[in-house]
Amino acid sequence: MTTRRPLPRPGSGPLLTDGGIETDLIFRQGWDLPSFAAFVLLGDEAGREALRAYYRPYLCIAKDAGLGLVLESPTWRASRDWARPLGYDARGIERVNMHGVQLLHELREEFDLGALTVLISGCVGPRADGFHPGSALSEDRAERYHSAQVRTLASSGADLVTALTLTCPAEAIGITRAALRADVPVVISFTVETDGRLLSGSTLAEAVLEVDAATEGGPAYYMVNCMPFTHLRNTLQTGSSASTDWRSRLRGVRANASERSHAELDAATDLDDGDPATFGSQAAALRAQLPALTVLGGCCGTDSRHVQAVARSLIAAHVTPGPPYR
Repeated sequence: MTTRRPLPRPGSGPLLTDGGIETDLIFRQGWDLPSFAAFVLLGDEAGREALRAYYRPYLCIAKDAGLGLVLESPTWRASRDWARPLGYDARGIERVNMHGVQLLHELREEFDLGALTVLISGCVGPRADGFHPGSALSEDRAERYHSAQVRTLASSGADLVTALTLTCPAEAIGITRAALRADVPVVISFTVETDGRLLSGSTLAEAVLEVDAATEGGPAYYMVNCMPFTHLRNTLQTGSSASTDWRSRLRGVRANASERSHAELDAATDLDDGDPATFGSQAAALRAQLPALTVLGGCCGTDSRHVQAVARSLIAAHVTPGPPYR
């Protein structure tokens, strides 16, 4: 039986995350990632070492700051419809998901963080492009599509599975059901537009309440990712009329460095990495606004400088690590 580390809970100390792995590897490290698929680097030792070099600074930051850390496996694109065009059959897809989690286990063992928790998250992405979702999956089709990857991540020793950059509640419901069947905690992370709504048209509040109702509160908690901190103001405002305090279910944010919209980012040929110091102060300010917020880190355009700035801002705000998770 897999032994998993406990997840963050309301009132516990903050955990950092890593940054925007694909944009860092492509724009700063010069790697070619077809279809934004970081998992292709797991195929040889040079690629695996590039991934280790990407993750190690975040472990150092967490250790120096005395804060916990959530590391996402490089498997956001490691599902059937993304991996098969790149030459991976079913066994190959299973293998890269296993290797993605195993690499993080090796890195966690490499660093001695004492009582601080490092959680290994098996990363799942949407079946379609998050910026151009096309036809939405039904709940049943989403469960069938994502089940194989979720099972593999769970059996490989992930502490949790996190579905990033989701754009509709139905796919989130399917992923949640797949995770519940695999007996692994699941975190659902939506992405929103500048008006605070998902591409499906739902507000974040409506999406959270819909998924909770359909899965009996199945997700361990919710996150938002792939938008700047400033866009969350509209997100929170559009959810203000919800009958349930859905904000208590929102415990994580992985923000973009750039203030650009999704459409502008999709068309960009350069990297907008913003200002790390501003990024850090915005993260700390958001945590002060949302007391349940526990997991803070980066998405597109961010790197270790941004997460370092988050750590410094949290320390300056006298945030304490809280009780150990294990």
